[in-house]
Amino acid sequence: MMTSLNKRAKQSTSAERKGERGYTLFGLLALMTLIALFATIAAPSIQQQAVREREQEAIFRGEEVAEAIRLYFRYTGRLPTSMEQLLEGVPRGTKKIQVLRPAAAIDPLTNDEWRLIRPRTQTMIQFQRAVMLYAGGRVPQTTRDPQLFARYGMQITNIVDTGSSGTTTSIEDDSANGIGEFIGVASRNRDESIITYYGIDHHDQWVFTPLFR
Repeated sequence: MMTSLNKRAKQSTSAERKGERGYTLFGLLALMTLIALFATIAAPSIQQQAVREREQEAIFRGEEVAEAIRLYFRYTGRLPTSMEQLLEGVPRGTKKIQVLRPAAAIDPLTNDEWRLIRPRTQTMIQFQRAVMLYAGGRVPQTTRDPQLFARYGMQITNIVDTGSSGTTTSIEDDSANGIGEFIGVASRNRDESIITYYGIDHHDQWVFTPLFR
């Protein structure tokens, strides 16, 4: 009699343990499903934030290059012809003044060199149009060196707001392989941006130049 009761007790305990394991497995699967669901929902937001941070870094570095161009012009009376000239610095007596740190010479959107923008190219014309549109149709001469704008700024008229949020038309890279002086830099990345720069929402159309800062 005791043996039979013991067997029944063991069988009952075994069944209870199997049931508990079943509930535990079900709970674990449910938890993993929820985690996977939350990860799927959060992934685009995390990716978007990463792109935003790279864009902010691109603007920061691009404006460093723009300031280096301004300083180079101020000390030498001419524009640089290569990024190496900015990295080498400008002569001041027997020494050279550093105007650009090495990290700023790299575009964080591509991890490659910036595209050099020459004066009065189609890229600069379209960028100045976008800046003027963003400023309500006027030229925002914000450079700290008026002589720079007087020499390299362009007279553009008939600026019309078409309601396109300031986006310029994508054009071919008209200055990537050119030679001579450059007035700014731009990214080679043609993706649509999250942040807008002077109302422009494509990376390759952001021009970092001392003419407008």
